Formats: sequence, structure tokens, C-alpha cells
Amino acid sequence: MEAVAAPLNTEKAASNQSSCSTCTTATNGAQAAFVYVVGQVTPRFPQLAIEKEFAQATGRAGTKGLTDTQALQAVLTRRENRYLARQLCWVLAVEGVESYLLVPRDPADLDLLLETIRPTPRPGDVDVVIGMRGPLAPPEMCNGLIVPILAFDQIYSFDREMLVKSIPRPERIAAKDFGPAAESLYDRIMQMADNAGATDEHRALNYLAVRYPEIYASVADYYGRNASLTGVETRSSSLSTTRKILEVVFSFRDRATDVLEQQFCRVDVTEEFPFLASKLSPYYQREI
Repeated sequence: MEAVAAPLNTEKAASNQSSCSTCTTATNGAQAAFVYVVGQVTPRFPQLAIEKEFAQATGRAGTKGLTDTQALQAVLTRRENRYLARQLCWVLAVEGVESYLLVPRDPADLDLLLETIRPTPRPGDVDVVIGMRGPLAPPEMCNGLIVPILAFDQIYSFDREMLVKSIPRPERIAAKDFGPAAESLYDRIMQMADNAGATDEHRALNYLAVRYPEIYASVADYYGRNASLTGVETRSSSLSTTRKILEVVFSFRDRATDVLEQQFCRVDVTEEFPFLASKLSPYYQREI
């Protein structure tokens, strides 16, 4: 289920990268503020001079007949215009709210950012950004925008339709039933309140939403059995001793009998890149 990837800028990126040493460690020696966030990346002009320089480059590029977005992509991806791509600031919005300014931890990752520019943008476009949260950006970094800096290591860019099509469909579930069920679960996870991908709980949910297709198959199966998805809850696992492991519990209630069934899986969120610690299986509430 991996999608495409994309990058960021130069002197500004390099200076931000050095100032972003605080991205790796919070104050008072706390653990690194890891981020695994799902949103949409858009480039911005940090200064009027950069915008005017881009306009001149566009005039030389022969962009007749192209839309504004197609022209933006055509200009920035030309080798002679890489200097412009490095001067832009790249904003990640979550649910339409400007949430982070993206800076690559490796300046060579500029291409990852450029690949977030689609020739024909759609509402279902998705960018998954993995990295570490740093301090608030200074006002001069992006024309007065003050949001946290996110020093990223990886970006996956895709659209919701591509994600759903890439999920292996269980043979027992008809295609006409599987697509709507997968889209319903994806939307539910993405619309959970305040999911900026900065808490362990949200990192685990976002990871499962884009990297673990079995949850979609399970939801579609329960829909086929006349059950509703009534909740998605994240809890600390009793296995969290030397590592930080979360249990993500999916609750289903039969529409006819009102009987509750639950499935869960474990996600290890100890380091920057979450991974599946145990596969989806029945969940039984433990009595104390």
C-alpha cells in the first residue's frame, strides 16, 4: 500500500535543518516529537520577490494552455528552476487547517516535495508525512505563517481512490460492497478530531489507515453481516514495558441483535516509523 513520495529546499532548508536540531529532542531532554500525519501539501511564496521571480520563469517556460497548477509543476520540475523550488515554503494542511511547515532533514529530498504537486488536484489527494516536530517557524520563514516546523524523512503522495484500489479485496467480499466500506473507514479515521499526527494514538491510527489493509477487509466483512462500526479506540498495551505499544480496538454492533464484537491489533510507536506488532484478532474485554 505504499504510494509515491516527494521533497524540499536549499539554503533556507539547510538553515532550518540546522535550527531544527530541536526537532529531534523536546525541551528538558524529553523524547523526540515524532509525527506521522496525513494531510495535503501546498507550496507558498515566502516573499514577493520570489513570486515575481517565479512569474518571470513561467513566462520563459512556454506554459500556454496549461492550468495554473500544471504550469506550477512544469516550471518547478525543470532543472534550471530548481533554485525556485528551494526558495518556496511548503505547508502541510490537515483537514484544511495549516498545521506544519515542511523542511527535509536531507536537502536531497527536494523531489519528495515536488511530487506532491499534482497536475490536476482533487479533493481526495493525500500526502503522508513522517518526521519530527520542531519549534514554531519564525514569521519571516513563510510570509507570517507561524506553525510548527516538521523535519521530514519520508512523504507518500497518493489519492483516496488509489489507496482503496490498492487494498487486496478478500474473495468473500463483493467488489461493490468492499469499496464503500473501505472509503467509510478511511474517512472516519481521517476525520477524527485534532488528528495532527503528533500523538502516539494518532500516529498509530494514521499508520493503520494507510499501511494495513486488513482493517478495511474486516470492516467490509462486518458490514456484510449487518453490523455497524460503532467506535475506534486506542489504548496502551499491557505489553508496553521496554517498548511503546498501543492497542487499536475496532467495535462493531449487530444492527439486529445489538450484540457487540471487537477486533484489535497492536502498533509499536516507539520510534519514528510505527509498525504492526500483532495482526488483527478478536478482542475480549478483561475484567479486573
